[in-house]
Amino acid sequence: MNQFYYDAVTKMEQLGVDDEYIQGWQCGFLQNPKREEQRLTDAYEAGYGDGEEKNTENFGEWVKD
Repeated sequence: MNQFYYDAVTKMEQLGVDDEYIQGWQCGFLQNPKREEQRLTDAYEAGYGDGEEKNTENFGEWVKD
């Protein structure tokens, strides 16, 4: 398992990031195909894009209140 991936997911979970964002980030990072269109959410798509880029800068915006 990639340590960067593990650390990023752990931090997102600890911060309370939206589950949809986390799932998107994981799928993007692992280069899995996106969900079918009717199940896409803004959080998932944002996470997917960031995961593809291996970007951990934006997930703070998706912390649930």
